[in-house]
Amino acid sequence: MTTDFARIMTLLRKERRVSQKKAAEDLGISQGLLSHYEKGKRECGLDFLVRAADYYGVSCDYLLGRSPEPGGQTISVEDIPEDDPNVREKVTPGSVMIAFNKKLINNSLNVYFSILSRCRSKAVIKEASGYLMLAVYKVFRHLYNCNPKNDQNFFMIDKDVSQTAADSAMSLCEARLVTAMKGGVEGDERPDPDEFEMNTHLLAEEFPKFYSSMVNLIKNSETRIKSLGGEE
Repeated sequence: MTTDFARIMTLLRKERRVSQKKAAEDLGISQGLLSHYEKGKRECGLDFLVRAADYYGVSCDYLLGRSPEPGGQTISVEDIPEDDPNVREKVTPGSVMIAFNKKLINNSLNVYFSILSRCRSKAVIKEASGYLMLAVYKVFRHLYNCNPKNDQNFFMIDKDVSQTAADSAMSLCEARLVTAMKGGVEGDERPDPDEFEMNTHLLAEEFPKFYSSMVNLIKNSETRIKSLGGEE
């Protein structure tokens, strides 16, 4: 059983505001055993996995962390909606990866900025947006520098220091963002935590068109992060 199972079981129960005692009763097991499942101390059998999936209305693949979609489906590039309905790109075999990732990122940014628009803190909006712009700048600069014939006068900052400088600027943005979220910027409005209430149900209801892209981007990102520690 994967460690994702314990995390997702706990997440689903809390999102539905069901007590552990009530969930255990409904699932036909003791509260102690459910606690062990949710803490990853015990592995459940296949019959319980199916019962839990039915109880929470999700797929077994979702419970096991094999799919970011509650229904367990996987998505292809054709399944992901365009962020701009007026744009229709021709997808060729060589461009499938680009089209797929572009849609995931663009659609996720729609969710990102929609959530950010709830915030009345100018500092939060400024630093969160600045961090993303710097990330795009940094990668674009890598692509630009790939060809030594490209004129470096296109940029104001020397290429030998641009990447380190971008990293520093991103770290500063992140630090300022954390400070702003805590209301530590003088003259700026402190963000209301209620503006950022989120769970799988709320996100799916508010962003039915882009939710799938967001959860798949999260899944892909966390797979990369886990690989740093040698985790599969």
